[in-house]
Amino acid sequence: MTQKCLYLLCATLMACPPLVAQSSSPAVPPVQNVQTAPITIQQAVDRALTGNPSLAAAREHLSAVHATMLTAKARQNPSLTLLGQGVTLPEINNNGGNPYYYSANVSRLFERGQKRRWRMDGAADTADVTESQLHDQERQLVLNVRQAFTNMLAAKAALGIAEENLADYRKTLDLSKAQLDAGAITRTDYERIDLQLAQFEADDDAARLNMQQTSAQLQQLFGVDHPSPTFDVTGTLEPPPLTLTMADAENRALAARPDYQAAKQSLLLSQANARFAIASGTADPTVASEYERSGADNTFGVSVQIPLRIFDRNQGEKERTRYEVDSSRFAVTAARNQVVSDVDQAWLALNTAQRQAVRYNTHYLAEAGRVRDNLQFSYRNGNSTLLDYLDALRDYRSIHLSSLNANVQVWLAIHQLSYATATDIIP
Repeated sequence: MTQKCLYLLCATLMACPPLVAQSSSPAVPPVQNVQTAPITIQQAVDRALTGNPSLAAAREHLSAVHATMLTAKARQNPSLTLLGQGVTLPEINNNGGNPYYYSANVSRLFERGQKRRWRMDGAADTADVTESQLHDQERQLVLNVRQAFTNMLAAKAALGIAEENLADYRKTLDLSKAQLDAGAITRTDYERIDLQLAQFEADDDAARLNMQQTSAQLQQLFGVDHPSPTFDVTGTLEPPPLTLTMADAENRALAARPDYQAAKQSLLLSQANARFAIASGTADPTVASEYERSGADNTFGVSVQIPLRIFDRNQGEKERTRYEVDSSRFAVTAARNQVVSDVDQAWLALNTAQRQAVRYNTHYLAEAGRVRDNLQFSYRNGNSTLLDYLDALRDYRSIHLSSLNANVQVWLAIHQLSYATATDIIP
């Protein structure tokens, strides 16, 4: 009987489906680093204008300044005063009693001298100045993004140069090892070649670190707190042709520079404040009407209260705002001179960078490449010395990086001129 029961139990267990441990929450797929597509310089600018937290704070501040215009538009509120005195309470089994005396008073202050108008103008001019300052902050952010983008492109190109030089030199080192094994060169010559590998490896490490740092700096402008290691950019460092003249650049700057616009708007604000100070020296009457009931008598009256501006006629504010207007006029002139100076200096820097880039790209880079290739071929075939070959490698590396830096300086000068004119000078 016992064996039969055991047999039935085993059969039942074999027929049942296996038990599977189930989790109370669904399985979460592992996080994978997704390679993002490289972005262009315009995409980088758009992303910064959208996500930069400092710029977002400035936009909220502008909204707060616009809200002050509602306060400036408000008119003076009337005042209501209710008064009751000598109120008698009703006795028991009596029809009740009435207040002995009560009154109602309504009054309102009427502003003279168009104070409300000048107050509204001052609030509107303040909002205009703040908006121009916001545009100037956007202009500064665009410059920072373009410079960071160009620096990252340069770091990316420098890393490519370092990797190319390292790979090419390792080929030379392998060839030298074969020559050492064949007895064609001495171990001292081979070790001198091997020691130079440390410089190429150090250049590669430094270029890789610079690439990572410039990437983090650019992503920080986007409002990213933890930079992505897969972030990449795309673009060219070849200097573009420009047809703009210095006079055109100056005219563009004077028409578009937000800091110059803010200076002119500050003059309007000072003038509005001066007119408000003059208006504040006028007396504002308060007109009131009052109804009174005393016992069975009803009375109605009207009163006008006018402050006598004998001693205080707002002389101090009138004088202060007059000087502020003169100060703002000089500030407009200074801002205009600064705009022209910024454009001229950026223009001279761009011309100098263009000349240097032309020299490197059309002469020195190709010449250094030919010298390196010739001495490399000659050394590998035993027709030149080791020192000549190593000098050629150093010269080519230096000229190649100088050529890259010359192109970068052209782009940085273009960004600076665009910043000085507050426009895109590249068609």
